[in-house]
Amino acid sequence: MHASGLNIPFAAFFIVGEIAGSGVLALPKAIDDTGWIGLVLIVACALLSSYTGSILGQAWLIVQERFPEYKKSCPDPYPVLGEKTFGKKGRYVVSFSINFTLFGVSTVFLLLASENIEDLIEQWSGKDLSFCYWLLILAAAVCPLTWFGTPADFWPVAVGATLATAVACVLLVIKVAMENGAWDPVLHSTTEFEPFFMAFGTIVFAFGGHPAFPTFQTDMKKPGDFKWAVLLGYLVVMVMYLPISSVAYFIYGKNVQSNILLTKSRDVDNKEVSDVINQVVEVLITIHLILGLLIVINPFCQELESYARVPRHFTWKRCVFRSVVVIVILFVAESIPKFGAILSLVGGSTVTLLAYICPSLFYLKLKSVRQEDMVEIVNGHSVDSISLTQDKSQGLPLWVKVMNIEIILLGTVAGIASTYSAIKSIINSNFSKPCYL
Repeated sequence: MHASGLNIPFAAFFIVGEIAGSGVLALPKAIDDTGWIGLVLIVACALLSSYTGSILGQAWLIVQERFPEYKKSCPDPYPVLGEKTFGKKGRYVVSFSINFTLFGVSTVFLLLASENIEDLIEQWSGKDLSFCYWLLILAAAVCPLTWFGTPADFWPVAVGATLATAVACVLLVIKVAMENGAWDPVLHSTTEFEPFFMAFGTIVFAFGGHPAFPTFQTDMKKPGDFKWAVLLGYLVVMVMYLPISSVAYFIYGKNVQSNILLTKSRDVDNKEVSDVINQVVEVLITIHLILGLLIVINPFCQELESYARVPRHFTWKRCVFRSVVVIVILFVAESIPKFGAILSLVGGSTVTLLAYICPSLFYLKLKSVRQEDMVEIVNGHSVDSISLTQDKSQGLPLWVKVMNIEIILLGTVAGIASTYSAIKSIINSNFSKPCYL
């Protein structure tokens, strides 16, 4: 228990702030690609994610109980979970997955923000400067900001960005609802294998905040209450996602763009008001994306810096190193200038692994393995634990075991299909050419 830690509402707030963002823009197109069943998938993913987030929290509590040194502070709780259950290999898999996810999210945020800025400037000035150039401009502007501190130093900004997204969601629903009837007859895309599973990756991406959950839990006054924070957090996220996805599906149909903000208004009675609302939403979401990029890229850089032995205090080495990271992200963004494919690839691969497969796998392992057989970390190396008391935990009911095994199997099959579809889309000859060609 931490006297000055987070309570349930604040922990839920941080969960929402970490999850919400790109899903608001990308889910409407994903629902068109999946058909109405996509709305069911949103609810199902929200429920499954809240459950796996809850058991991930329980797994971390088990580790903290058996290894009290982790109750005070732990900079990388999820990789520690991987190492405690499956040794060094478990740690490496989790660490790689987290960093691949953070790199992918950073790239998606840069692409979306540049796309929004291009559209805003065109509306305000009438001049169209390709978003490929905006990628360069935005990367150059953001680069110096990546040199500072840690995300903890910027939490008020992150809170403001989250509130901005919440306001943007309400305004966006109003804007789309104002166009009811303007797109009649509403037609929908044909549901096919590849678009469906790419859309699945997008939906999973929109709910995958699990890598940061153990960190939030460790900072709570009562870590045992984390399951309620997860439930509340996902309830809020679902309330943000479901209305905009629903109204876009029934009003826009297949006319919705991959970024819903780029879906141009048709002639409606209050078109000027609709356009103004759309611009306000674009500004709010773009602010969130830029600030989110700064927050997401930070832990990725810190881990790479630990391997490269870059000093933790401010130094020119940090500036050079993080500038190189931004350049690599920029290169990927310029090479694959459609955020949807990257989003689906990350969502179908590492986010599926971290959000659905690992939590159930770690939970089952921790509840079934005796404490003497767990792995202890000594001087950075995994060794067999010694001199530990007998495990007193009770076995799991059969239905819980079966449910978690089903989650692992479904996550594996769907993740493979989604990853395959995303990779095929990226290498397909019809896919958008890189900006530099």
